[in-house]
Amino acid sequence: MSVSGLDPLPRGVILAATPLGNVGDASARLMHALQHADVIAAEDTRRVRNLAQALGIEISGRVVSNFDHNEKDRAQQLIDAAATGTVLVVTDAGMPIISDPGLSIVAAAADRDIPVTCFPGPSAVPTALALSGLGVGHFLFDAFPPRKPGPRKAWLESLRNEKRAIVFFESPHRVAETLAEAADILGAERPAAVCRELTKTYEEVRRGSLGELAEWAAEGARGEITVVIEGGTAAAATAADLVPQALELAAGGMRLKDACKQVAKGTEVSNRELYDAALQVRKS
Repeated sequence: MSVSGLDPLPRGVILAATPLGNVGDASARLMHALQHADVIAAEDTRRVRNLAQALGIEISGRVVSNFDHNEKDRAQQLIDAAATGTVLVVTDAGMPIISDPGLSIVAAAADRDIPVTCFPGPSAVPTALALSGLGVGHFLFDAFPPRKPGPRKAWLESLRNEKRAIVFFESPHRVAETLAEAADILGAERPAAVCRELTKTYEEVRRGSLGELAEWAAEGARGEITVVIEGGTAAAATAADLVPQALELAAGGMRLKDACKQVAKGTEVSNRELYDAALQVRKS
């Protein structure tokens, strides 16, 4: 399928969103760029070739890999190409840079005064927010939660008094544990939604309280998952509230000062206040 009636591709870097799962969401501008870019920097070269095949278009430019572990080294090479031609940056699904590769090349382009533009399109974050049925007029996106229990609980503690909705990605292997901890720390009755396999055949949105969703996820959740939690209205945490979490992190090997800094982040409690309170409890 050819794309006609569009302007020639600009010189420089183009960040383009790719479908989350339904190829019908590919924009005409994305298809045009896939056909005519001089270089395509893809998170997975096989995925982008499969996408082009599914769209019925032919890639004419050079396709190179650009993923988390090589993008810093690849950036200058791509910027050199963008100085005289068009470099298209795509990821496996959604918008580059949003918890995906792409930042290194944009930063390098800014340093070299190379033009950067964006062909917008699908993204799991606004899609999940729209489908959540929650109050999401103001929200905070926090990528993936920490994998280890201690840092993850500290992250959740930092959100205890967050009035904005919280949206994040989570692995299907950890989502039940994360939701259970969220119910314990943020409140089992806090409204939330779990969105999985967005735009795909088995798309599902589960809405309910954190407690209910934790029980549902314990039975096994599959696919790519985005979680939305409604903002809270709880009273501000005190140093005494945060001390147990700081001491738990310290017991796991973290320096107490570092543990207090991590736990106090995002709260109205200062690092020093929490550290003094933790020392007092430790001595008692």
